[in-house]
Amino acid sequence: MDWILTRTGLRSTAAGSIGADMMNRYERGGSGEAVVEYLDSNIRVVKPGAYVRCAVTGETIPLDQLKYWSVERQEAYVSPEAVLRRLGIARKGA
Repeated sequence: MDWILTRTGLRSTAAGSIGADMMNRYERGGSGEAVVEYLDSNIRVVKPGAYVRCAVTGETIPLDQLKYWSVERQEAYVSPEAVLRRLGIARKGA
């Protein structure tokens, strides 16, 4: 069964699912690293886990706190600053 992270939480994509199935912390797979597919406005959880890693810093990002990612690069980022670093853009005044 696959899961999609939306603004309202994790939802099941199983056939016949009403879409209201929410994953709790035990169903997410404990403390392991998740494997996800990054989509335009949400993510699809391929392998359940509690977190993903920032592609720039290597920091862990809990799935329920994931806000920044690249669909094109299929990478997660811990902050807007990490996105800018990945793109090679220097902040003004830095």
